[in-house]
Amino acid sequence: MIIAPSFADIFFNNCFKNAILPIVLDEAKVDQLFNEVDVNEGYQLSVDLEAQSITTPNGEVINFEVDAFRKHCLINGLDDIGLTLQHVGDIKAYEEKRKQQAPWLFA
Repeated sequence: MIIAPSFADIFFNNCFKNAILPIVLDEAKVDQLFNEVDVNEGYQLSVDLEAQSITTPNGEVINFEVDAFRKHCLINGLDDIGLTLQHVGDIKAYEEKRKQQAPWLFA
């Protein structure tokens, strides 16, 4: 998880490809969290992706947004290959059909 007021598009998208949750919060909230970290050794946040919330040690709950599809992939540990493998039966059926339609492609 990385919290910041903004992310470059490429970095933001690559985070999800590497199972990292980039959380966008307003700059004032990010500054508040940094200040709390500075004055509290061992400061830890609790992140609940399913509820899309962060809980601070003092009990403050901060909500964040995340795309539903990307949330699903993170929760289920799915990368691009994992998503593709969910359709392995359909892929095999297509390949068999294609072999019958154009056998010269598979010689």
